[in-house]
Amino acid sequence: MSDDRPVPLDEYPVHQAPLSMKHHVSGDRNAYDRCIFHVFDHQGRALLIAGLGVYPNTGVVDAYATLRTGDRLHAVRASDALGEDRMNLSVGPLTITVDEPLKRLSLHCDPDPADPDGLSFDLTWTGDFPAVWEPHHTQRRGDRLTLEGRRFVQAGHCAGVIRAGGEEFAVTAGEWTGTRDRSWGVRPLPGEEPGRAEEFRPEGFHWLWIPMRFEDRFVMVVVQEDADGYRTLNEALLVRDGHRDTQLGWPRTDITYRPGTRDPERAVVHLTDPAGKPLEAGVEILASSPLAVGAGYPPAPDWQHGSWQGRDWTDRRVYDLSDPAAHPLAAYGVTDHAARFTLEGQTGYGIFEHGSFGRHDPSGFADHTSIAR
Repeated sequence: MSDDRPVPLDEYPVHQAPLSMKHHVSGDRNAYDRCIFHVFDHQGRALLIAGLGVYPNTGVVDAYATLRTGDRLHAVRASDALGEDRMNLSVGPLTITVDEPLKRLSLHCDPDPADPDGLSFDLTWTGDFPAVWEPHHTQRRGDRLTLEGRRFVQAGHCAGVIRAGGEEFAVTAGEWTGTRDRSWGVRPLPGEEPGRAEEFRPEGFHWLWIPMRFEDRFVMVVVQEDADGYRTLNEALLVRDGHRDTQLGWPRTDITYRPGTRDPERAVVHLTDPAGKPLEAGVEILASSPLAVGAGYPPAPDWQHGSWQGRDWTDRRVYDLSDPAAHPLAAYGVTDHAARFTLEGQTGYGIFEHGSFGRHDPSGFADHTSIAR
């Protein structure tokens, strides 16, 4: 039997090249298509991060979920060979169901039969604002394109239940917020192609991804800077129902770091409305989850997205985050912070995603060893 027959998705008029939907238009091994969800309460008790990714040219599909409560991080990871049904977003115990595109999705994690205190959840994620594009994102190593991503972001609310460590969290609208990001394109996967193993360590990298959800508006800020502060990615957008999206100038962020670290405690995001009026968004960190611990983002030492783990692989574990020295690589990865925001007398909630590595002149960091004083 031929292994190159049409797949179910070929029934739909979604093709953008004279290829089966089984095949990616690019042969780059680093092609990817994935999502991430954040679900968190407004008191900082719990921060759930979950996602799923497809890697068509390495034949891998994987998913993960982490829950930060106190100093414990509960993690579930699953990986398998990529099948033909791309609309089945399920890997091991983790499932994402698109109930209404761009509006409502369901997130599910089966309980662990061997551990009744393990992480499980049943959630409905509902968008309160339209999904909006983020800037087209590219990075190069010399002349080689290493990252090209297309993303959209959305903010909403969640309902359902999360269970872990003997606790049950009732997730309710008004007391919990949800954000999500969908992206696809090309980004580096673990391992290099033959002849591509050259050392590459930028002198400095500074990253901010800040979706802020308020009752009547959604504000999205994205910033990426080089060591000298040169900005390679920049966006500040105000989204309101019934209004055209509004650009909020050139965002500038003043961050107060915890002494001895590059972990933010609070911040002010400086924005500007179209009339030139200054706007200040205050940021208070509620809970933090390093993506290099449990969630599979670089430089995670135990598992990273897109890496082949064999058929039907599932891994569950609990990390102790009380001692930062136990997870030294977390300091070299991006961290997602659940945060409370204030803007023009309103209080909102969202994610303050941040990573600052190496030299960053605007922050006063001289090299990879520099920390806040």
